[in-house]
Amino acid sequence: MTDLPANRPRPILFWFRRDLRLGDNPGLLAAARAGQPVIPVFIRDAAVEMLGAAPRWRLQQGLAALSEALAARGSRLILRAGPAAEVLAELAGETGAGAVHWTRLYDPEARARDARVSTRLQDCGIAAREFGGHLLFEPDSVRTSQGGAFKVFTPFWRAVQNRALPEPGAAPDLTAPAAWPESDRLADWRLDHDMQRGAAVVARYEQAGEAAALTRIARFLAADLADYETGRDRVAETATSGMSAHLSLGEVSPLTLWHRALAARAEPGGEAFRRQLVWREFAYHLMAQDPRLLESAWRPGWDHFPWRRDARAGTVLAWQQGRTGAPFVDAAMREMYVTGHMHNRARMIVASYLTKHLLCDWRIGQRWFEHCLADWDPAANALGWQWVAGSGPDAAPFFRVFNPALQAEKFDPDGQYRRRWIAEGQAHPPATALAFFDAIPKSWGLRADADYPAPIVNLKQGRADALAAYKEFNAGL
Repeated sequence: MTDLPANRPRPILFWFRRDLRLGDNPGLLAAARAGQPVIPVFIRDAAVEMLGAAPRWRLQQGLAALSEALAARGSRLILRAGPAAEVLAELAGETGAGAVHWTRLYDPEARARDARVSTRLQDCGIAAREFGGHLLFEPDSVRTSQGGAFKVFTPFWRAVQNRALPEPGAAPDLTAPAAWPESDRLADWRLDHDMQRGAAVVARYEQAGEAAALTRIARFLAADLADYETGRDRVAETATSGMSAHLSLGEVSPLTLWHRALAARAEPGGEAFRRQLVWREFAYHLMAQDPRLLESAWRPGWDHFPWRRDARAGTVLAWQQGRTGAPFVDAAMREMYVTGHMHNRARMIVASYLTKHLLCDWRIGQRWFEHCLADWDPAANALGWQWVAGSGPDAAPFFRVFNPALQAEKFDPDGQYRRRWIAEGQAHPPATALAFFDAIPKSWGLRADADYPAPIVNLKQGRADALAAYKEFNAGL
């Protein structure tokens, strides 16, 4: 360990993970208030290596924005790679740090990693302190009247919707250390490598960082919150908050969004927006209580549902490529490749189509979204897929099979959304639709001047097959 003069306070390492912000960051604020130098650090560990192409690319954007924000305050972000426990112990030894702070995460891999980190640091005589901030409510703080965890969303919402919550904390001033440790260069990490040519396309639609998040939420609250209850389902409009990627990487806290929505006093839109924040909470609480949500069917017996797998490989590829012949489904998939995002209503449609019209395992879609969504979130992604498939908590009933054609009539009545993303068949397709062919792998061999595909499944027959399969399966449970 570095020897420090007796009168010099030992630095505190703040380990950034999914909390890439300075404001309302309890662990960072506590470090600043300790009156000691603060050394911000981000570690490229196994959790980063496991990310799909789009979320890893988005992480790079977020880290660049955080680095700039720290530099503007006279601080800097130290980048290191390796197992977190070893990196932090080594960095504490180099800098003489006496403590490490971080924000709590809830997925099982993170919990196991953080336990290893705590043990390693404590063995070295370094304090390890974990803080909240990723959620509004800690999972053990929301219980049913019998003391158990909620398994249905509406009672969960009722239990928390009127709870008093503290005001968000301000961004602190950070004292720099006498000397900064060495850092990797973000560009050398090449977190955007797997995106290949798609990175340049998606970058047109993404603004990363805390400042961008706060600007965007202010615009949403002023222009769209009042109409959010109904506007959020109109897929061709920009009536949603656009906070999903910012929340996933913690560039803005849910507490900040909650209070700003309350202050806007725009009801019923404000309540509908807060309800969506709590749906995210619900996903995390479920995952914390029962991590099988991430990998296997939450409902007992549902891992034995007769999903079609190998025999449907061709249809899965058509779904992935946005070439199913169901325009609403295809438009949504193409939106994802061009922007890194997909409208939430559209996510339900493409998930229902894969799991019900095609009867494919929900995990196929879950893993594809993990690869392609810039706003990928482990708990929300898993709950969304299981909810649609029928295997999860508070799931959609088995007989709810979203018909893409009827959904399009309701939520894209003039076809604007479909024209925006599907080039085939248009004499003069818009740039958004053409961008799809710039974003996808060349190996797919797709062209804008090709014919639009015929449907790979008849919607009426697909629904009938799904209902028959679900009915037979439920009879055996």
